[in-house]
Amino acid sequence: MKWVYKTKVKANGETDRYKARLVAKGFEQREGYDYEEIFSPVARMETMRLIIELAAQRQWKIHQMDIKSAFLNGSLDEEVYVKQSSGFIQYGKEEKVYKLTKALYGLKQAPRAWNKMIDSFLHATGFKICASDHGLYVKTNDYGDLLILCLYVDDVIFTESNLKMIGDFKDIMMKEFEMTDLDLMSYFLGIEVIQGDNEIFNHQRKFTAEFLKKFKMEDSNPIKTPIETGIKLTKEGDGRTVDATYFKQIVGSLRYLMCIRPDICYVVGLVSRYMESPQQVHLQVVKRIMHYIKGTATFGLFYSSSKKIEIIGYSDSDWGGDSDERKSTSGHCFMIEKTVCLWSSKKQSIVALSTCEAKYVAAARACQSVWLRNIMTQIGFNLDVSIKIFRLKCHDMSFKNRKCS
Repeated sequence: MKWVYKTKVKANGETDRYKARLVAKGFEQREGYDYEEIFSPVARMETMRLIIELAAQRQWKIHQMDIKSAFLNGSLDEEVYVKQSSGFIQYGKEEKVYKLTKALYGLKQAPRAWNKMIDSFLHATGFKICASDHGLYVKTNDYGDLLILCLYVDDVIFTESNLKMIGDFKDIMMKEFEMTDLDLMSYFLGIEVIQGDNEIFNHQRKFTAEFLKKFKMEDSNPIKTPIETGIKLTKEGDGRTVDATYFKQIVGSLRYLMCIRPDICYVVGLVSRYMESPQQVHLQVVKRIMHYIKGTATFGLFYSSSKKIEIIGYSDSDWGGDSDERKSTSGHCFMIEKTVCLWSSKKQSIVALSTCEAKYVAAARACQSVWLRNIMTQIGFNLDVSIKIFRLKCHDMSFKNRKCS
């Protein structure tokens, strides 16, 4: 156990300690002795995009709250003892230790303890957890009004069909926890949200600018495509190795940009295959993606209101596109009223012996349509018709790129 100090840097370079937090040395814990279960569910990014889409459809507003010091609220199931912190040892009682009754930052089981606590509280206040996503909760009143909540650790976003339910929920949360009411959602997990009367627009302009600046690409020349047509990459590359840590940092940031950028999903998945031993040719492809990001930094997902909910899926694959293992790559996406809400591009686990087999495997991977239908049913949106899945062709659909002002 130790104290962690936050510091503030002055103009002359000196620093002042102004806040401290007591944390535990979780790395010294032993599984089966100090802790058992540590898994804590959070809402999927696909679920949050779906909730934003449905809120735009129904012209609902999305609100956001932040729970302060969330991990300190969780109760521990195990007996946990911590040493006295250096600099705060009681004289004459040096051999004594502290017994924790609640979780502490740094403990491996702290996230799970917090999740169990907030889950019990939400159930006690009338919420029901969704079986398809344990980070999603739904509450209905006697009049059929809905309150939908997404939980991501200590961040809570929620939308409703009745403003009174929002006010009541905020009051209950404020009484139980120390909360920060952020009102309408505008920034969540690095995603900026612009809410209009009949539309919602998501983008990552701030994150993109910081990403390009970090890797010294803020002055790069923009290009119109993220990858050259027909390019083939192999593990051998051109024989000139590059710093693997640097390569992984760039690809990791690009993967986070994929949260609302389906246009880079395939190419980022492609370069992710070479993070173990990247070559110069792989880095060139990555830098081309960054040039493309530079020119499309203001692009995002645009959601608008409509009278009905119609979901259409597209699925396809190449054949033997991976030059190293001769495996194919599957790709699929699902659109709600011309806005993409779910997408994927992934190398298949088997070697397909024909284009027909590769496309059947890709169609099987599009079974996320079942998850999509189930989760919509569980939150009160019953689909009148089946979800249609088409083979994806370039002329079948066009993504309307929107720019933020």
